[in-house]
Amino acid sequence: MTDTESSKDRLRLWLRLLKATRSVESALRENLRQDFATTLPRFDVMAALSRHEQGLKMSELSSVLKVSNGNVTGIVERLVEDGHVLREKVPGDRRASRVRLTPEGVAEFSRQAEAHEGWIDEIFAAVAPEAAQGISEALDAVAQQLEDRESTQ
Repeated sequence: MTDTESSKDRLRLWLRLLKATRSVESALRENLRQDFATTLPRFDVMAALSRHEQGLKMSELSSVLKVSNGNVTGIVERLVEDGHVLREKVPGDRRASRVRLTPEGVAEFSRQAEAHEGWIDEIFAAVAPEAAQGISEALDAVAQQLEDRESTQ
């Protein structure tokens, strides 16, 4: 296979990956809306907080989610209003606040995460476990290459 053929194959891979990602994301958004009256960004915030029981500063949460502080603020506000997230002042830093899931938020996220896992399992049912493992490893290699490139710049 020539370099040009390999390049074209990689371009087709990217386009198929993008199409599949958009389709999966669309299905997840619709399932979250219908089954939980919530959004994917709210689910993502709760998922990030579920991995940090002690909570995260808003800037840390934005960094974990790779979005701006402004994007996270409104989502956190709604989660606070719903009783799923608690906002606390950070001692010694008047401007910073730490957010964490409330017990109600932990329970609600658990319900959503269980459904989410089922949806993903159903969506990817046509992918053999060995293929899923290989694809995961290949995508990890791509991500690592980009992280390495970023850290040397």
